[in-house]
Amino acid sequence: MQNIIILGGGMIGSAIAADLAEDYNITIADIDAAKLNEIKSSLTINTIHSDLSVIKNIKPIVKDFDLVICAVPGFMGFSTLKSVIEAGKNIVDISFFGEDPFELDSLAKEKGVTAIVDCGIAPGFSNIILGYYSALMKIEKFECYVGGLPVKKIPPFEYKAPFSPQDVIEEYVRPSRIVENGKVIIKPALSEPELMEFDNVGTLEAFYTDGLRSLIKTMKIPYMKEKTLRYPGHIDLMRTLRDTGFFSTDVIEVNGIQIVPRDVTSKILFPHWQLEIDEHEFTVLRLIIEGEGKRINFDLFDRFDEETKTTSMARTTGYTCSAVSRVVLNGEYNKPGISPPEFIGMNDKCFGSVVGYLKSRKIIYTVTEEKVSQ
Repeated sequence: MQNIIILGGGMIGSAIAADLAEDYNITIADIDAAKLNEIKSSLTINTIHSDLSVIKNIKPIVKDFDLVICAVPGFMGFSTLKSVIEAGKNIVDISFFGEDPFELDSLAKEKGVTAIVDCGIAPGFSNIILGYYSALMKIEKFECYVGGLPVKKIPPFEYKAPFSPQDVIEEYVRPSRIVENGKVIIKPALSEPELMEFDNVGTLEAFYTDGLRSLIKTMKIPYMKEKTLRYPGHIDLMRTLRDTGFFSTDVIEVNGIQIVPRDVTSKILFPHWQLEIDEHEFTVLRLIIEGEGKRINFDLFDRFDEETKTTSMARTTGYTCSAVSRVVLNGEYNKPGISPPEFIGMNDKCFGSVVGYLKSRKIIYTVTEEKVSQ
C-alpha cells in the first residue's frame, strides 16, 4: 500500500485524509496536537506533530512517502512546495500562495518531481474542465464564478470561511488579473460587482478576484475572467475594511507595540467566520466557455454532506485533490515539472478518471450547450 503524507490537518486536509484512508497509508502533519488527536480518534491514520512553518522541518518529514499533499495556509505554500520538490517528492498542492509556481519548474524537472499546484475547486477543477475543452475546440472566452457560503445568513458578514481567514483576506486585496483582447489587465480586487441568479440559491454578488492564475500563462484565450461569489452586501463591508487599512500588512505601532493590522483583523474575524459544527453550507461554481459558435454552460452545486458530516468546500476542494492524487499515484500522470490542473484536463484519460471519481463522491454538475453568433 502506498504512503501519503498530508501537510496540514485543517478542515480540507482532514477531509482528504478521510477520503484516501481506505486505499492508502495516510499520515497527517500539523502543529495543532489537539487537532491531530481529534483526527486520529476517528480515522486509522498516523500523525506527526510539527511546526510546518519552520521550513527545515519539511524535508525530514516527507522523505519516506510516495506522495505529498500540501494543505497549508497560503502564506506558507510556496516555501513548503519548494522544500518538497528539493526533497525529490511528487506533490499535489492546494495552498493558495501569491508567488508564481512556475519559478520552481526548472527545479522540479531537475529533481524529476511531478508537482501539481492549485488543485482545489477553483482554481483546480475549473482549470481541469477548461483544459479538457481546450483540447476539443478553439476557445474565445472563459468566465469562472465560484463561491462557498453558509446556508444561514448571519449579519453583518453573511459569510463563513471554510479555510484560513488569512487566505480569504488575501483574495480581497490581491490585484486581479483578467484577459481582454489577448492582453492581461489588472483590476482591483472586489471591483466591478454584478448580481447573478443561481438555482437553489437565488441572487449572489460576483466581484473580481485573482483566480485565473496559471491560465494566464498556459491558455491563449482572448477573453478570460474569474469572479468570487458572496451574498449581496458583503463586498461593501470588505471594501470598507480594506480601504481603511484593516487588511494592511504594513507594521504600525500601538501603545509602543508593533502590530500588523491584517493579523489583528484575521484574529478578530475568525470567530465570526468560523463554521459551527455540522453547519450547513454550499459551494456553487459556474463556468462559461465560448468558441466555434457555441457556448458551454457548466454549473455545479454541492451541499454539506449530512452522512459524512463533511463540508461542501472540503468535499469539492478536497476530493478534487484526492482524485488528482490517485491519478499521480496510479501513474496515469507523470510529467516532471510544475503542472497546473489544466494539464490534467488536457489528458483525456486523466480527465475521465477525475470526473468519474468526483461523481462517485456525488459531486455532480450539469453541462448545457447553445449556439451563439460569431
